[in-house]
Amino acid sequence: MKFKRVMAVAASAVMSAGLLAGCGSSSAATTTGSSAASSAAGSPTATTAAASKSSSSASGSTSMTFTWWGNQTRNEQTQNAINEYQTENPGVTIDGQFSQWADYWQKLATNSAGGSLPDVMQMDYQYITQYANSGLLLDLSSYVSDGTLDSSKWDSNMISAGTIGGKFVGVCAGMNAPALIYNKDVTDAAGVTIKDNMTLDEFIQVCKTIKEKTGYRTDCAYGTSLGLIEYMLRGDGVQMFGDGKLNVTADQLAKYYQFYADGMKDGWMIEPGVYAEISIGSVEQSPMVYGSDPDNMSWCTLSWSNQYVSYMKAANGKNLGITTWPSNDPAKSQYVKPGQFFSVSANAKDPKAAVAFVNWLINSEKANDYLKGERGIPINSEIADYVKGQLSPDEVKVYDFVYNVVIPSSSAINPPYPNGYSEVDKNLNSMLEQVAYGAVTPQDAAQQVVTEGNASLAAKASS
Repeated sequence: MKFKRVMAVAASAVMSAGLLAGCGSSSAATTTGSSAASSAAGSPTATTAAASKSSSSASGSTSMTFTWWGNQTRNEQTQNAINEYQTENPGVTIDGQFSQWADYWQKLATNSAGGSLPDVMQMDYQYITQYANSGLLLDLSSYVSDGTLDSSKWDSNMISAGTIGGKFVGVCAGMNAPALIYNKDVTDAAGVTIKDNMTLDEFIQVCKTIKEKTGYRTDCAYGTSLGLIEYMLRGDGVQMFGDGKLNVTADQLAKYYQFYADGMKDGWMIEPGVYAEISIGSVEQSPMVYGSDPDNMSWCTLSWSNQYVSYMKAANGKNLGITTWPSNDPAKSQYVKPGQFFSVSANAKDPKAAVAFVNWLINSEKANDYLKGERGIPINSEIADYVKGQLSPDEVKVYDFVYNVVIPSSSAINPPYPNGYSEVDKNLNSMLEQVAYGAVTPQDAAQQVVTEGNASLAAKASS
């Protein structure tokens, strides 16, 4: 596998975003972040750190908390890895805590307010800037320099992706890409062939045909719409956030809401009532795998490449395929992103032990015997090859999808979301629900999101 070449291409897509996230418009900060990353990655100590096959450097007696979000597959795999680490390091006790996506961020916000963040936490690209700028995440640069965190098998730009304001605060837990996961049994029954890089018009026609032929509707990121709207806007050459405000106009955003309004009117979009009794964002309760009638089930879900394996397990034998999200210009829209980060609290009880645990998760073959790249393609090139060699043909589809479909036709990822984005996110979804029920027009919904979004972003920027 030509992994190093591919990693360089993928890393270039995240480098500018990682730097911009930390520096805004400051060229001085950009230089600082880039230099710190390059120095840490290339230091003699870093390249002679403990081999990825060995146990961590943690010693003595210590306890820590480790939190993550995800699905049952990730929960089981991560807990098994924790158990292995504790066996290898008898003096270390790790309290693993798992939550669904929405609950996770509510708990983390509560813990943050109370000064009790977990020692090690899974961090997402859209939140890392807020936590880093608040001084809540440990700068890992010195631990790279002293060999506790071995970055010698990583592309140095992966460090840039987790560098905010010149501080290395997030170790990329795996690369992934936006992925439309679909039920091939349903598409075959409808006589539809799903191709990569569908335009939005092509996707809509597929949705209509599938509804007509099978009764299955379409689930398009209902309740988690920010990622999809940002992706669609990229296809129109628009970056949603920038310089402390929304770059999108009400007219541009209204096209997105019209997409939903048309889907509801024409009957091929899942109705909001389907979500009343299920957890939005849950793999196990996704309309693609959960439900008893095609009328309230979806033939697809707009998710991420690293979740394909979890959907396979949750789908109870369904034949699933993977392709790209729809866009007016797929090459402009598509990107590779850090699937998640592992970050350490600035107030961790034993920072060196916490960093050593992160090092083991990223660089140890034993850890990845359990984790199996479920969070994304490992950033350690040797571990990525090692993991791929153990995967089933279906799991290899994820690697091939990222390498062969996304990376050759993709653009640089947008910078992480700014402070205040969460209010925009909430309003986007609230207005989407009202559009879906016909309570507000797409244009009025879009205007409210833009007006209130700019107000919330401005308030955060000035606070």
